[in-house]
Amino acid sequence: MASRLLRVSAALRLLPAASAPVRRLAVPGGLASDEEQATGLERKVLEAMNKGLDPYSMFRPKRYAGTKEDPNLVPSINTKRIVGCVCEEDNSYVVWFWLHQGEAQRCPSCGAHYKLIPHELPH
Repeated sequence: MASRLLRVSAALRLLPAASAPVRRLAVPGGLASDEEQATGLERKVLEAMNKGLDPYSMFRPKRYAGTKEDPNLVPSINTKRIVGCVCEEDNSYVVWFWLHQGEAQRCPSCGAHYKLIPHELPH
């Protein structure tokens, strides 16, 4: 069985590399892509992802210095949000505090600055 697999994989490596054909709806028997089939909210989310936006905050947030001039930005759909700060890299606990809209606020333990910014949902 293993020798058959090795022979087939060696034969496949010798074949010329061809790019995958682009499938369109107009082609009989073709399959539509996710972007072509999506409607409503799913389409809006896919378009936002293609533009490099993060509609549901799924990507890792950008790192900021945490100073008063360059605070960590915290998106929220409300005027306040609870924030957890791991003050040092090797800490085993989280310092929780309320962050209110307005000026940047400091973590009560380490002094890192956080600022609440408005965030709109994609729908």
